[in-house]
Amino acid sequence: MGISGQINVTVAPQDTMETDLTTFDPTDGRALRSAFGRFGTGVTVITTQTAQGPLGMTANSFSSISLDPPLVLWSAALRSKRHDAFAQAQQFCIHILGAGQQDLANHFAGQGHDFSGFEWVSGPDGAPQIKGCLAAFHCETFAIHPAGDHSMIVGEVKHASECPGEGAGLLFDQGRFGTFTPKT
Repeated sequence: MGISGQINVTVAPQDTMETDLTTFDPTDGRALRSAFGRFGTGVTVITTQTAQGPLGMTANSFSSISLDPPLVLWSAALRSKRHDAFAQAQQFCIHILGAGQQDLANHFAGQGHDFSGFEWVSGPDGAPQIKGCLAAFHCETFAIHPAGDHSMIVGEVKHASECPGEGAGLLFDQGRFGTFTPKT
């Protein structure tokens, strides 16, 4: 009789595996970035309120973590000029971008202080909420974890909103923006 929770699995030895993949050294940053880019992601803009005014940053590292408590995470590059402001922020808002919001994503990928040209309101905890996004999650910083050349920022969702109806999200895959087309 087996131990509860264990499954007897036969695993093929690694040297006999056949694959059409090309092996590379994971310390090769260019090759690793290319391989990571094969995982298509949604696109978000993260905002916070600072002493200098509203600040935004584009990120595709967003992920939901938990429903109870409601937790999400995203990662900020240490080399980013905006890293410290977000790492020190008590509140922030994550915006899920729609298919037609590539200009918004490009804008906040390049700089973060200029909100002109984008309608926004101050959210329930002070973080800017950009109008027209598919969803917005107002978060309180729950934890920050060092992670190599990034910081993983975990937020507890305190307020959430979603655009009614349907709408395609803006996606990022292999360095390109696009949308999802379901198979019929």
